[in-house]
Amino acid sequence: MIHHVLGLFTHPDQEWQEIRGEGEESIGHLYLTHTLILAAIPAVSAYIGTTQVGWVIGDRAPVVITAESAGWMALMSYIAMLVGVGVMGGFVHWMARTYDAFPSLARCVAFATYTATPLFIGGLAALYPHMWLGMMVGLAAVSYTMYLLYVGLPVYMGVHPEEGFMFSSSVLAVGLVVLMAILAFTVVLWGVGMGPEYVN
Repeated sequence: MIHHVLGLFTHPDQEWQEIRGEGEESIGHLYLTHTLILAAIPAVSAYIGTTQVGWVIGDRAPVVITAESAGWMALMSYIAMLVGVGVMGGFVHWMARTYDAFPSLARCVAFATYTATPLFIGGLAALYPHMWLGMMVGLAAVSYTMYLLYVGLPVYMGVHPEEGFMFSSSVLAVGLVVLMAILAFTVVLWGVGMGPEYVN
C-alpha cells in the first residue's frame, strides 16, 4: 500500500483506478502495512516537537512539555487516529448500500486510510510546533484530503459522479463529527488531569 502514497499526490485519478483494481486485503494486513505506519508520523512528530523543540510565545523561552506527558499524549492521539480510520471505513461500508455499491468492509477501511494519507503526512509539521506553520500545513492537508475524497470515492466505489458527490459529502460530514468527538474526548481527558505537564 505504501507505494500508492506518491501516486495519490502526483496523479490521484490514475492512482485511484490502480487501487480499485488491486485484490482484496484483510483489515489486519491493511493496518499493518499502511495505517499503523502513516498514523505514527503525526504522533512521533508531535512527541519530538513538544519535547525537543517546543513552541515560542512572544519573546519568552520555548515552552516544552515533559517526555512522560508527551508520550502519553502521542499514544492517545495515535490510538484516536487508528480508531478514526476504522470508524470512517465502517461508515463508508454502511453508507455504500444506499448508492448500490457493495464493497467489503476491508475495502472501505482501505479507502478511508488512503483518503487520510495527506493528514498523516501533514503531521510532519508537528516537528516544529509553530502556530502559523501548523495552520498552513493543516489547511493544505485537509483541503487535499477533501479533494482525494471527492475524486476517489466515485472511482473506487464505482458509482455515478453525481451520486459520488452526495456520498462524499455524507462521508465528509461524518468525518467532521468524528473529529469533533475526538476533540471533545481530549478536553474531557485534560479536565480530569491528563493534560500536558510543562517543563519548568
